[in-house]
Amino acid sequence: MKTKPIYILGIESSCDDTSAAVICNGKILSNVVANQEIHAKYGGVVPELASRAHQQNIVPVIHQAIEQANIDKKDLNAIAFTRGPGLMGSLLVGTSFAKSLSLALNIPLIAVNHMQGHVLAHFIEEENQQKPPFPFLCLTISGGHTQIVKITNYFTMEVIGETLDDAVGEAYDKSAKILGLPYPGGPLIDSYAKLGNPKAFPFTKPKVDGLNFSFSGLKTAILYFIQKKVKENSKFIEENLHDICASIQYTIVQILFNKLQKAVQQTEIKHIAIAGGVSANSEIRKVLKSNEETLGWTTYIPKFEYTTDNAGMIAIVGYLKYLENDFSKDTTAATARLKVSEN
Repeated sequence: MKTKPIYILGIESSCDDTSAAVICNGKILSNVVANQEIHAKYGGVVPELASRAHQQNIVPVIHQAIEQANIDKKDLNAIAFTRGPGLMGSLLVGTSFAKSLSLALNIPLIAVNHMQGHVLAHFIEEENQQKPPFPFLCLTISGGHTQIVKITNYFTMEVIGETLDDAVGEAYDKSAKILGLPYPGGPLIDSYAKLGNPKAFPFTKPKVDGLNFSFSGLKTAILYFIQKKVKENSKFIEENLHDICASIQYTIVQILFNKLQKAVQQTEIKHIAIAGGVSANSEIRKVLKSNEETLGWTTYIPKFEYTTDNAGMIAIVGYLKYLENDFSKDTTAATARLKVSEN
C-alpha cells in the first residue's frame, strides 16, 4: 500500500538566517536559506537589524521553498516553526508568520526547539546517510552552544556537559577578531589552519571538572600571546597566520575531543553524532572519523547543508512531532531561552 504523503513546511528565524523548507515523509524537497550579510561590517549579529531583515525575507523565502518543492500551499499538512532559543525579535517574525499561515490554511501548528532541530537533522532521509541508533551522544557545537547531549529517543534529551562561558563558535570568532580577520571568522581559521603547523604555538587547555567546557580562558591566552608577539614584531600575524590558526584550531578540537572521550567512558555509549554550525569544521570531522577504529566509536556526521541554521532541521522535527500528533496552540509564545530537553 502506498504511503500517503505528509508535507510539512519548516520555518527557521532564530538568528540571522531566514530559512524555509518543505519535507515529505522525512525527505527534504526544498531548503531555502537567505543569509544576512549586513552583520559582517559590525563584527557580529545586530539583533534589531536581524529582525528587520527577517521581515523582508520571510515571504519570498517561503514562496521559493513551496515552489521548489513543486507543491501548492494547500498540500501542506502542518507548519513547523522555531519557537526558541534565539534572538527574540527574530523568533517573533517566524512565529507570527507561522501562526498566521496555519490559521489561513486551517492546518496544525508545530513549535520546534531549535537545538532539537540540530540533533534530529541526523534523521532526515538522505541517500547513503547513516542514522544514529538510540541511545547516542551528540556533540552540539555552534556560535551559542557547546553541549554533550545524551539522546535516548527523539524527544528525550539530557545535557551531560556544557560550556560554562563562551561557546566554541564564539571562541573561533573572537580568536579571528584578535587576528584581524573579518566576521564570521571561524570558517577562515579552519581554512587557514589547513596550511599551518598545529604544534607551532602551544596554548594551555583549560582545566574544567567533569564533562563541562570553558573557552574564555583560551581566548584571553590567545589575546595576550598575540599582543606580546606583535609588540616584538609588528608583522608577526601576517608572517605566521597559518601556523597561528592551525594552533588555535588544534587546541579547540583537542578540548572537544578529550571531553567526548570522557563522556564515552562514563556512559559506555559508542555512537557519536555532531550537530550545529561548528560541526561543519573540517578538523573536528577528521579527528572524530580518524579515531573511530582506535576507540571503537561510530561517528555520524550530517550533510554540510544541515549543520548551520536551516529550516530542513525544523521540518524534520515537525514531521516527527506530526506523527505523534504533537501540535501547538496558537497561543504558543516564542522564547529566547529554551533548554534542549524542553519542547
